[in-house]
Amino acid sequence: MKVLIIGSGGREHVLAWKISRNPEVKEIYCAPGNGGIAQIAQCVDIGVMDFEKQVAFAKEKQIDLTIVAMDDPLVGGAVDAFEAAGLKAFGPRANAAVLEGSKAFSKDLMKKYKIPTAGYENFDDPKEALQYLETAKFPIVLKADGLALGKGVLICQNLQEARDGVKTIMEDKQFGSAGNRLVIEEFMTGREVSVLSFVDGKTVKTMTSAQDHKRAMDGDQGLNTGGMGTFSPSPFYTKEVDEFCQKYIYQATVDAMAAEGRPFVGIIFFGLMLTEEGPKVLEYNARFGDPEAQVVLPRMKNDMIEVVEACMEGRLDQIDLQFEDNAAVCVVLASDGYPVKYEKGFPIHGLENFTDKDGYYVFHAGTKATPEGIVTNGGRVLGVTAKGADLKQARANAYEAVKWIDFENKYCRSDIGKAIDEV
Repeated sequence: MKVLIIGSGGREHVLAWKISRNPEVKEIYCAPGNGGIAQIAQCVDIGVMDFEKQVAFAKEKQIDLTIVAMDDPLVGGAVDAFEAAGLKAFGPRANAAVLEGSKAFSKDLMKKYKIPTAGYENFDDPKEALQYLETAKFPIVLKADGLALGKGVLICQNLQEARDGVKTIMEDKQFGSAGNRLVIEEFMTGREVSVLSFVDGKTVKTMTSAQDHKRAMDGDQGLNTGGMGTFSPSPFYTKEVDEFCQKYIYQATVDAMAAEGRPFVGIIFFGLMLTEEGPKVLEYNARFGDPEAQVVLPRMKNDMIEVVEACMEGRLDQIDLQFEDNAAVCVVLASDGYPVKYEKGFPIHGLENFTDKDGYYVFHAGTKATPEGIVTNGGRVLGVTAKGADLKQARANAYEAVKWIDFENKYCRSDIGKAIDEV
């Protein structure tokens, strides 16, 4: 079997690693890939939005299955392009990927189908947004409608911050066309939990829970990032919470998308807030989270290809999804200055320390292979993941493994998973 993965980050590396464990998979390609992926797959210099070249490559190499792992190509219609060419591709079509591609769409969907979420209003005109804020309750949340690399969310403590936020998103276009529309949402308090799920259009099978750390600095300070680390499972995601979410959020979302004529086949990431009134949806993503995938997939017992094919063939209900009875923690090693300004091109030392170490992994995100070795090539550089019998052990193992790697400008948060101390 030949598999092509579309993407270049840590999520794509863990996917390639997971797929490589299937003995029937003979060749893995990744477009464009990164320095770490290059060690287990053949990286192809094709951009994630160049569907024409991707399809031509898949035909030339007789690819059996393409996995579109990133948000931009999914929302842009990569799966539609492969299907139009008679090729198999895993992920939602563009009309279903809008669940992530437009926050306004997803909020309206939740309102229509009574899926629990925060109160909100959508705006196309910055003047109307500013007028609305005059009578709003603070703190309040501003969200760019479109894709913004996980950074298009501003939490505003007062009216002046909110006014500045409207200008940043809608007028200054800091997040590009993602800010053409704005969602203003009530601020929810509680524990955040991420739940990834496989979906075949009608059936939803959830994976083990996880929790991300979005802010750049310790104590959840600083700017929003693509994610600075994760742990799995979340001790706050109880059996009672799961039962509620299965009925009123997960299945309700899949049913709603089907009812709208947008059947969803692929991965739905449910970002949840566990409020005093019960679980509510913070956001949807139409693909694996990054770095959530780095703690969830190493704990998954099932073969990835088997589950993906069940989704595509509408028989997910026949899969018994199983996870190891342990825990995992991922600490992201970033370039100092991320997510604003940072240097790259620094040699990375110590990657060989992870070879043949059971339960320890290093997944590459912003790296590049050069004749001199692997160098930094992005804001989030590596995800260091470790397993343990429980969360505290996994956390200790992950931070020990962080010491095995060094590069100039290396930065990471020191408090990933600290919330588990409160349990």
